[in-house]
Amino acid sequence: MIKLPKEAKDQMISSIQAYFEMERDETIGELGAEMLVDFFVKEMGLYYYNQGVADAKLMVEQRWSAVEEDLESLKRSTR
Repeated sequence: MIKLPKEAKDQMISSIQAYFEMERDETIGELGAEMLVDFFVKEMGLYYYNQGVADAKLMVEQRWSAVEEDLESLKRSTR
């Protein structure tokens, strides 16, 4: 499971509490909000992590392609 830094988890808990208060006119305690954070991390964290890896891989492939094109353009023709 993904381990969140305490500061990040605390911010998420505060955000969930604020969301419930503003959007649903409900009060959710710190424990309830923390349980929601844990649920989302467990259920969706790996999906987002893997998507981030896939996005990074695509970016690296695109950059590498540009490097290859640049290197090809440096070749000189033999006469």
